[in-house]
Amino acid sequence: MEILKYAYEGEGLTRVFENEKWMVGIKNWKPANDIANLDNVERHNETDELFILLAGHCTLLFANENANGGLDFSYVEMEPLKVYNIPRTLWHNTITQHDTKLALIEDSATGSANSDVRNLTAAEIAEVRAHFA
Repeated sequence: MEILKYAYEGEGLTRVFENEKWMVGIKNWKPANDIANLDNVERHNETDELFILLAGHCTLLFANENANGGLDFSYVEMEPLKVYNIPRTLWHNTITQHDTKLALIEDSATGSANSDVRNLTAAEIAEVRAHFA
């Protein structure tokens, strides 16, 4: 038996380790996570998700639904090597820059069957981008 090592240098997310209970992914910058291209949020309905900033800069965008059916946005500037828990059902996305590298840990069964993606309206996109102006 040997110790195994995993890495990923490409764009976006890849699962570098997975078993029947949990998975570890590496998430690097990709155009869809750049503030210039951000257009949606997602939520996982059955499981939490953990992020760790390994390098670069990342803002966690999260949103709670309000009484009017819209979203109330909040932001967390990630600090390197701290663990951030995204509770199940919380709308979220990562806003990253070219040098960003994140570790992602979640239940291995998390996927499109138990998650939702919500496209943002033009007004919501403008609101989020204004935060970064």
